[in-house]
Amino acid sequence: MGTDDLFKKRREDRKKRRYEFKNPRANSFLIVTEGMRTEPLYFKGIQKQIKEKVGGMVDVIEAPIIDIHGKGCSTGKLIEITEAIVKKAKIIYQNIWVVFDKDDFEDFDQAISDGTDKGFKIAWSNQSFEYWLYLHFYYSDSALHRDEWNTKLDEIFKQYGLGEGSYHKNYEDIYNMVNTYDGVNTAIKNAKRRMADWKRDISAPSEFDPGTMVYRLVEELRYYLTD
Repeated sequence: MGTDDLFKKRREDRKKRRYEFKNPRANSFLIVTEGMRTEPLYFKGIQKQIKEKVGGMVDVIEAPIIDIHGKGCSTGKLIEITEAIVKKAKIIYQNIWVVFDKDDFEDFDQAISDGTDKGFKIAWSNQSFEYWLYLHFYYSDSALHRDEWNTKLDEIFKQYGLGEGSYHKNYEDIYNMVNTYDGVNTAIKNAKRRMADWKRDISAPSEFDPGTMVYRLVEELRYYLTD
């Protein structure tokens, strides 16, 4: 091999190593959601505010594998998808969050355990993300079906004149809508009040209905919005 070819090979090797190396990024978030509409739109609302205020890196990724009827898809599959995204990412995320609901999934508790074991943070809701949205307006510890939380949100959206006067899953501005009258801080307060009753060593997340840990993720994100 000639000298010119040797130098060329070394440059190519350095270039390859540079692309293969993953840089750890401080203050970076990877958020993988079960839902393709409400959840990512909600977090993108926070993402937009953070970028406008401080910049930074908050990636919201919607995993396009949700089956709301629990057929052919499970919360455990979402953990696998998150792991695959992390492996393919060009950086090392400081914070990896997985957001999913109990719905009718039987592997809910196992998925939380598996995700935690892999170093992921789990923002679970029992039964649904709509319970978290409801807490932006009122406190409740009633164990209701997810359809009933949707109905309650319908009533709230009509009461406050939000959106089209009813709750839908595709409002792009859902974060700002529910933040009416300081709704996000209200939700955090209400969620902490509810989750204070949860005894991790006594009852599994699937048995704590209603419940939500979404407030922990929201608190971490809103840290960058405080003065």
